[in-house]
Amino acid sequence: MSSTEARRRLVTRLVTTETIESQTQLRRLLSHAGHDVTQATVSRDLEFVGALKARDGDVARYRIQDPDDARRARSALAIAVNEFVESVVVAAPIVVLHTPPGAAHLVAGKIDATDMPGVVGTVAGDDTVFVVVDESIGAAIVAAEIEGV
Repeated sequence: MSSTEARRRLVTRLVTTETIESQTQLRRLLSHAGHDVTQATVSRDLEFVGALKARDGDVARYRIQDPDDARRARSALAIAVNEFVESVVVAAPIVVLHTPPGAAHLVAGKIDATDMPGVVGTVAGDDTVFVVVDESIGAAIVAAEIEGV
């Protein structure tokens, strides 16, 4: 067994059992366990094990998303888009979604739950959702992804 495999198993265990709020914190825990690694290695390990930073109450922490959870989140988004989204407009770096009154927060919540690549966050009003997009991904790609779920 390689040191990399052992370290990644430890990363998985730590992310699953501890509240890991930063890569620096995880790096310290790995160091205490005998794995002296760089921040870049920690970042690669988190990506490899499928860890994402997500809100858990008042704390943003790393967690490993269950593939079944990801499928359910995408399915729920597809239903919300089909039922509520009336239009999708690209206004880079923002995607603007129009919904019937009172439905914007439902759609925004479903988008947030998918951890869709390129989505930095959402802001929901009564009938409008602003999806803020990472410019390196591009608003047109995120808009197409939302429309295609």
